[in-house]
Amino acid sequence: MTSSELLQLAHTLAERGDRYAMVTVVRVAAPTSAYVGAQAIVVADGTLHGWIGGGCARDVVIAAAKGAIESGEPGLVRIANDTSGPEEGIAQHAMACASNGTIELFIQPYGAMRSLCILGDTPAADDARFFANRLGIRVCDTLERAPVVLIATQGQDDADALERALRSCAQHVLMVASRRKAEKLRELMCARGIDESRLARLQAPAGPDAGARTPSEIALVAMTGVLALLRGRVASQPTVHVAPAVAAATVEPFVNPVCGIPVSTVNPRHVEIHDGVAFYFCCDGCWTTFRQNPAKYAEIHRASQGRVTA
Repeated sequence: MTSSELLQLAHTLAERGDRYAMVTVVRVAAPTSAYVGAQAIVVADGTLHGWIGGGCARDVVIAAAKGAIESGEPGLVRIANDTSGPEEGIAQHAMACASNGTIELFIQPYGAMRSLCILGDTPAADDARFFANRLGIRVCDTLERAPVVLIATQGQDDADALERALRSCAQHVLMVASRRKAEKLRELMCARGIDESRLARLQAPAGPDAGARTPSEIALVAMTGVLALLRGRVASQPTVHVAPAVAAATVEPFVNPVCGIPVSTVNPRHVEIHDGVAFYFCCDGCWTTFRQNPAKYAEIHRASQGRVTA
């Protein structure tokens, strides 16, 4: 595809709200058929449009791009067989071709992870939509097309809005609510049949405690939480209501699939939802590693579950 055709495809995907990643070759060392500036688009199903080198790099690039699309995080990928040590922030992969060249690529995800659905007919919801527009975050009208939902109903059908959001495909649900109110809503969601994996998507309060009072201040704080989430700076941290006296006996730890360490599911450091399953992590490093290749670690988790039940 030509550069103009790639740009047109990117525009079409953005208009539809589809997720994709733009892949750009930023450095090469011969011999390789790739060249600096070569570009391709990888869509969510793994289809590659464009050119970033031969078949030796294709599978690695597609897998890395799909991981970036899933996590919403850009990244650098290096495909080489030289003996230089790994560099921080660069994902290293072996070069399968006999030519033994080197390719470095930058992967930038676009689309749905920058989309947001705001529920609520309140001044704070209106201001949140204004801030989203100024931040370049696409506001969707329906839950079906947004991976992130911000609920700013503030007393107007809070429970119904929260239930709809948690039953949707949204990966993260943020709610403008106090901790006490959020806890009561969590209990109500449990009574309505919302399971723990879906409750793990909820982040409430939506943003940091900044003493916000006016609708504009509340919206600004909430959008700070949304922006931090989209930038990968925080993960939703659900508080599961468990009585202190029985918590240790009734809550089973979750085995972190990255490092194998058991992690408490009560107030974990990080939670990530993949294919409807909540994964819990002990540190930033494990969480980041999982988001780079969630399918790999989901399979490790499934295999470990099979061994436990066998």
